[in-house]
Amino acid sequence: MSTSTTVGLRSDRGPILLALMLATALIALDATILATAVPSIVDDLGGLTQFPWLFSVYLLAQAVSVPVYAKLADTVGRKPVILFGIGLFLVGSILCGFAWSMGSLIAMRALQGLGAGAVLPLTTTIAGDIYTVAERAKTQGYIASVWAVSSVVGPTLGGVFSQFGSWRWIFFLNIPFCLLAAGMLWRNYDESVERRKHHIDYAGAVVLTVSLTLLILAVLEGGQAWAWGSWQSIGSFVVGGALLVVFGVIERRAAEPILPLEVFSRRLIVATCLISIGVGAVLVGLTSYVPTFLERSTGVTPIVAGLAVAALTIGWPISAAQSGRLYLRIGFRPTALIGLVVAALGALALWLASATPTVWATAGSAFVVGLGLGLVATPTLIAAQASVPWSERAVVTGTNMFMRSVGSAVGVAIFGAVANAIIAANGGPSSAAAVQAGSTAVFLAVFITAVVAILAGLLMPAVRAEGLEHDAAEAAAAEPAPA
Repeated sequence: MSTSTTVGLRSDRGPILLALMLATALIALDATILATAVPSIVDDLGGLTQFPWLFSVYLLAQAVSVPVYAKLADTVGRKPVILFGIGLFLVGSILCGFAWSMGSLIAMRALQGLGAGAVLPLTTTIAGDIYTVAERAKTQGYIASVWAVSSVVGPTLGGVFSQFGSWRWIFFLNIPFCLLAAGMLWRNYDESVERRKHHIDYAGAVVLTVSLTLLILAVLEGGQAWAWGSWQSIGSFVVGGALLVVFGVIERRAAEPILPLEVFSRRLIVATCLISIGVGAVLVGLTSYVPTFLERSTGVTPIVAGLAVAALTIGWPISAAQSGRLYLRIGFRPTALIGLVVAALGALALWLASATPTVWATAGSAFVVGLGLGLVATPTLIAAQASVPWSERAVVTGTNMFMRSVGSAVGVAIFGAVANAIIAANGGPSSAAAVQAGSTAVFLAVFITAVVAILAGLLMPAVRAEGLEHDAAEAAAAEPAPA
């Protein structure tokens, strides 16, 4: 029996999708709302040199926990895992609101990140469970639209709370939404999973988490908190890499590996993961440097610069929602390649326009990049999901999203190194011309990244949507399906 018709009640899919969008909003808002409140937080708690960790530790905790939660969702079911994630995010939000120092706020942000690590992949996985391949593009477009709205609403709310109230309400605002999302999922989302004894891969989970923590930490902090050639940087890479090898040995011997290595023997999964790395890098390159570029080169306010970035997140859901019509007609690979080419052209336009910067040209280029990424991220994720049965769908989804986080982390490191080198050679960060030159170099690097992603897109096998859905249904028929 096809999983899409047996997980949840089809009459309840609307409320379930609304709950998934609400849960996604929690994570999306939290990723954007804090930026404009940093000055108020520093004034209240101190710790000016520590505040970047408010963002790094959240990203780190979220990224390293995704593979573990994904495997648990394939083992014990989606519902308990996503409810646990929402609950952990709720507790972390409350504790953040009562933080008494920058150190305590950073620690509670890590707790929030651990909750987000469960919510983010599970919303997409559940949508993949209850909707058919033909329907998923539109539903993923709805979920993507949450990020578009949050990119505008988040910074605005953060500024309002900081200026007219207290920054602590940024976190207390999560309480009713967490309770509402959890309540809607509890009431409307039904699933049954085969009850049997599982051999939980504790060793693999611990080793993978420590390895990923060290590697991502090294990439995030290299060249910033410590030099690339320092013992901290070299030690983190060496130990993290060695533990990753140990993890591979553990997984080959585990009865139920936390991340089945055979997943990476499938050409479609490998190709979509490589594309996700490129998507993550392109995203972080634009969202990190477009605002600073516009503020320093044109003198616009931070709000206007932020709206230019929002153009990217507006273009994404528009094309994502329409991508279903395209991949059902011509297939997943052609759709993804079209999207990658569009994104590359948008990045090229941004680089060329940066010589004579204007807000409209920058926002327009970002919008085109967003249109392209919407035709890439959604079809490639749906293709990966549709190629596997229910028992592997969360792992595949989590791996895809984790690779996007890897792309963002690596992108931060590479683009940061490029920008810093150019800025230092042209007069330092106090020079507007130097900042403009550094940002322009980053935009060129983003274009090159998009071109490399096109090569990854060529690796995708030529498969049709109906063929993948049939294969997944056949695989699911060989095992107990959720009811």
